[in-house]
Amino acid sequence: MNTSLTLLDRNLQLVRYPQDLQHPSWQAWDAADEYIIEHIEQNIQDLQHQSISIYNDDFGALACWFAGFNPLWVSDSYVAKQSCLVNLQQNNIQVESVIFYDSVTPVDSPAELVLLKIPKTTALLEQQLIDLQTRVTPFTTVIAAGRAALIQKSTLALFEKYLGSTTTSLAKKKARLIFCQPTGYKSHASPYPTIWFTDKPRFEISNLANVFARQQLDIGARFMLEHLSKLTNMDSKTVIDLGCGNGVLGLHILNQNKKTKVVFVDESYMAVASAKQNVLANLPEKESGSEFIVNNCLDDFTEKSKFSEVDIVLCNPPFHQQNAITDHIAWQMFKDAKSLLQNGGELFVVGNRHLDYPNKLKRLFGNVTTVATNQKFSILSASKR
Repeated sequence: MNTSLTLLDRNLQLVRYPQDLQHPSWQAWDAADEYIIEHIEQNIQDLQHQSISIYNDDFGALACWFAGFNPLWVSDSYVAKQSCLVNLQQNNIQVESVIFYDSVTPVDSPAELVLLKIPKTTALLEQQLIDLQTRVTPFTTVIAAGRAALIQKSTLALFEKYLGSTTTSLAKKKARLIFCQPTGYKSHASPYPTIWFTDKPRFEISNLANVFARQQLDIGARFMLEHLSKLTNMDSKTVIDLGCGNGVLGLHILNQNKKTKVVFVDESYMAVASAKQNVLANLPEKESGSEFIVNNCLDDFTEKSKFSEVDIVLCNPPFHQQNAITDHIAWQMFKDAKSLLQNGGELFVVGNRHLDYPNKLKRLFGNVTTVATNQKFSILSASKR
């Protein structure tokens, strides 16, 4: 893995988190990071006198570069924050140099310079631009960066709608910059959370902007729900909904089992906040039997959870990290589940049939059973012996 970013006579050592699970060809910054750093250093004066806000810094490259100016840092990703913390430490930069915010905590302070990496989810970008409306003035400079393929006319239109006049740069190494001059008087309301309803029972499902399957029940979760009652006896058990998203699986488990406890875990702050809102809105009496944890898979779970014994883990693993296709997240989920489960505990996985989950589970658990399958998905079960 290339860990050395050398730019403008400076060098940073940068890694992805968790480092031991990353592909050797990946690195912890991209051409968009380099482009925005070069532009700022060559064109923006008196950085030390400006309040800098950084959004969507995937692995902390921007935070490390501009740490000397005490930037405010905002992200929806727990993994991105952990990457940033690791990279600050290994470059001997005081962690306190960066002021960390998650995506569900309001930021009230004014912003004079905004550096924003274009996220993969357009809805997240839209929500962040709406949030920025209260922080910017006509004297604020907003510069965004991203892969050229991600910057469409519709992307520029969002900046125009929510902030002000917007232009874009030429492409460089397949990256592009966006320059926006806020008017300082826009105050559009947010269209988020998105709300839809399940059938039988009719639950109201609330989804903040960056939640997976924000607009409707995703087909993997739908398949799991169809077979949920067949999986195992979950009553009086402790269940982890791992990669919970809006929490729809855990919500149904709480509804079907009177004494079951469910821990909702996701690396997205918006996902966990949505899951909590959905329990409170639909099954408020189940709040005491629920827990909501933002985490990287099940890192240090016993230190973070009030439930010490886990009987069942359910997960629908993602196979992307940022823009990279990967199976390392699924692999960590499976390993963490095996480590945490009690003897006799079960892991249930729903995933696309073309993925190599059966072999991975067999290597870890020594056994794997297909609970259900259709043309696209399989539900797999593995027991800890």
